Amino acid sequence: MADIESIKRAARERATVLNLPYAGALLPTEAHALMNAGAKLVDVRTKAELEWVGRVPGALSVEWNTWPGGKPNPDFVAHLESHVAKEATILFLCRSGGRSSSAATAASKAGYREAYNVLEGFEGDKDPHGHRNTSGGWRVAGLPWVQG
Repeated sequence: MADIESIKRAARERATVLNLPYAGALLPTEAHALMNAGAKLVDVRTKAELEWVGRVPGALSVEWNTWPGGKPNPDFVAHLESHVAKEATILFLCRSGGRSSSAATAASKAGYREAYNVLEGFEGDKDPHGHRNTSGGWRVAGLPWVQG
């Protein structure tokens, strides 16, 4: 695995190419390396997803959408600010990268300068058969996770 600054540089380059409003876009293995170097992983999936699908040990859980109902969490930024310092390197993870991109955008607007999205998310995109966890994502990469 590349050194931390190389990982951040690659993530910033992806953000520039994709015209993203936050620090960078990470592959799951890159996010794991940053997490091991002290970055804070924030899982924005619902409590139900964490319980039924699995979670990353050591990640902070802050729902982007609430369960049940799927409504936007009005306290997302406040909850984040109460648990993670603005100068921290913060990584956002969801199922496949969409909600975590929105969370990274919100964090950047709130003053987090090193907010990154984890591309592919926890489960990755659907394969041609409509199934997740077969191509891309934290789990497929063989990174640490636990059930329920």
